[in-house]
Amino acid sequence: MHTPFILTKSNDENISYINWRNNKLQNTPDYRRCDLNTLFIDINDASNPKPIELQQVLNSCKNNSFCLYRTPNGTSSNTKSIHTFATYLGLSHLDGNICADKDKLTSITATIHKGQHEYIPYSTKRLSWHTDGYYNTPENKINSMLLHCVRPAKQGGDSLFMDHEIAYLLLRDENPKYIEALMQPDAMTIPANISDGSIIREAQTGPVFSITNSGRLHMRYSARKRNIEWKQTTLIRDAVAFLNDLLENNSKYIIRYSLKEGEGLICRNILHRRTSFVDFDDESKKRLLYRGRYYDELTYPHYKIAKNKGGDK
Repeated sequence: MHTPFILTKSNDENISYINWRNNKLQNTPDYRRCDLNTLFIDINDASNPKPIELQQVLNSCKNNSFCLYRTPNGTSSNTKSIHTFATYLGLSHLDGNICADKDKLTSITATIHKGQHEYIPYSTKRLSWHTDGYYNTPENKINSMLLHCVRPAKQGGDSLFMDHEIAYLLLRDENPKYIEALMQPDAMTIPANISDGSIIREAQTGPVFSITNSGRLHMRYSARKRNIEWKQTTLIRDAVAFLNDLLENNSKYIIRYSLKEGEGLICRNILHRRTSFVDFDDESKKRLLYRGRYYDELTYPHYKIAKNKGGDK
């Protein structure tokens, strides 16, 4: 498989990586200095997006592994529109995790429901750096994610994002052996999820970095201190320490933004975290985001860009 993400001594493969690296850095701005509003793509109607809007979304995901988008408030924030929008991008196979809604989207909101309130995403607490589904089996890895804001918090609840390909690049620049170590099939283990003596999910062992069927990079990671078992080698310890330091020290490659009503993120399951927040007392005003986790990789299956046709520009 031709991909720049596999370590090799081949000159051709090294040139492929160097070219990819140069292009990646050229297309990645200093997010601390740029106007984040310029990153957003306007989607006029999420239930019937224009081909050129979809192409802009995918171009952003191709270059930076994510896309920030805006839709008009109101109808674009209903779950039917979100499902339709995702389908246009080739995302239809949702991960039905234990806290998902009946339609397999997940309502991310502070809750006191039994079983759900025990998990940090459904509280007002800070969420540490992670990629989604890091506890899934290899057959059910999360390749894409959508996060759509219906209502922001009263205060706080900022989202922080980092392209996992940039994290890979910086780790490889520091020490290529870090990548070799984090690609080991037993690099990271998530212990079994046990509740009241019953196993909800078996322990999952796997690599941090792996290659998808299409040759893209996939990352499986959590910065949690508890319930993570790292393979006990010096290289893995140093690689994890380097990555943690990178994520916690205001890197220019980290975006910090509080999603507003009608705004969202589509990504190739990049690194992300959330700050703590203060919510409204009124239930109808409480922070609410819809999250979709998809097994699919982002594609553009149904439409081609129409040339010289009004309405598609």
